Amino acid sequence: MLTQEEVKEIFHQKEIFFDDGNTQSYEFRMEQLKKFKVAIEKYEEEILEALHQDMHKPKFEAYTSEIGIMLEEIEHTIKHLRNWMKPKKVSTPVVLHPSSSYIYKQPLGVVLIIGPWNYPFQLLMAPLVGAIAAGNCAIIKPSNETPHTAKIVEKLVENTFDKNYISVVQGSGSTMGPLLIENNRFDHIFFTGSPKVGSQIASMAAKHLTPVTLELGGKSPAIVDKSVNIEVAAKRLTWAKFFNAGQTCVCPDYLLVHEEIKEVFVEEMKKNIRLFYGENPQKSKDLARIVNAKRFETLKQYLNNGRILIGGEFDETERYIAPTLIDQVGMDDVIMQEEIFGPIMPILTYKTNDDVVRQVRKHRHPLACYIFSNDDDNKNYFIQNIEFGGGCVNNCMVHLVNPELPFGGVGNSGMGKYHGKDSFDTMSHTKSVIKTATWLDPSLRYAPYTDSKLKWAECFMG
Repeated sequence: MLTQEEVKEIFHQKEIFFDDGNTQSYEFRMEQLKKFKVAIEKYEEEILEALHQDMHKPKFEAYTSEIGIMLEEIEHTIKHLRNWMKPKKVSTPVVLHPSSSYIYKQPLGVVLIIGPWNYPFQLLMAPLVGAIAAGNCAIIKPSNETPHTAKIVEKLVENTFDKNYISVVQGSGSTMGPLLIENNRFDHIFFTGSPKVGSQIASMAAKHLTPVTLELGGKSPAIVDKSVNIEVAAKRLTWAKFFNAGQTCVCPDYLLVHEEIKEVFVEEMKKNIRLFYGENPQKSKDLARIVNAKRFETLKQYLNNGRILIGGEFDETERYIAPTLIDQVGMDDVIMQEEIFGPIMPILTYKTNDDVVRQVRKHRHPLACYIFSNDDDNKNYFIQNIEFGGGCVNNCMVHLVNPELPFGGVGNSGMGKYHGKDSFDTMSHTKSVIKTATWLDPSLRYAPYTDSKLKWAECFMG
């Protein structure tokens, strides 16, 4: 474990590196982004193996959600960085003539990125792409719950970047968080994790008036109306719910299905569970495991809620919980009071669209919402009347793959956005500048103020 003095020295190295202007140029940033991409490709197999050791992640899921998405993010940033960095000229009111107005993007300085355990590579490294693109130095802290991935992250960073530019610090969040944040004035903090810890991070950051981006979570609903294509909706929901064993911040947490199609929809989901993972999912190579014993015990207790329709089996030695569907649960049951973050899907029914909105609002501000419908009025009603960070219509989770879409929560599910240009903007200071010529200097604004000047001001500004 690092001491307070060692952490301060690591931070001070970044301040010096930044203040010397090393990160300012387009050329430097591009070089680092290209090195980053090469390093990910170089260590791909080690990253995949680490993810398998930590969470038994299937290779396909690990590549698509941890590596492939990172390579796409870097490529998108490389393609657009020059344009993002250019000052943008904007319109100027006539009253300010002869002036021109510009928006500049300026690096913040030294940023801290704290990653979670559920996607321990991608959710730590994706914000780093934005930090590099915006011209910042960074300290990144992987989750100690996924030690094999944390180790390869440190190896990749140490062998790719100048230690005075980007560093990895290891340790438990409860210890390293205060050590990092309370004793160092970071220019931005980017945290991905639970609302409880996010609140603590924001509180510590407030001491230094450090801005924060918080990517948190919540109970994200999936809504299925009776106009839906049942076969397609059930397949997409089954995939999304049990991808990474349900340990995804934008995973559909629970299902609200119209009461008229509940039975047939459940049967279709059961069919897909068997199709995806076989009659004995424990033997499937395509199902991840629960991250640790504590999370396993929490999820096991959820199995005591409601009626199990399929699944419910578990094995503590493997931290395995079968893909499970549960009904006959109420909004007051424990499973409906907390974000599940596991392979258990509660299924509730509704009669009217108003019923859906009332039920979802009991867990305000979910990170995501998934609307399955072929009725445009229903789609628009749910989009307009449910507050959520982002989502999909007739799909799940894929909105976070598009770098053109800002990703982030609202209210209790987080603050701030990232991905693509939004990562660059989040990690930049937006500086406004007006440039005024000297060949003309109207006397209108100067004293003494006359009735004539007031009339001219009213003419220009009224």
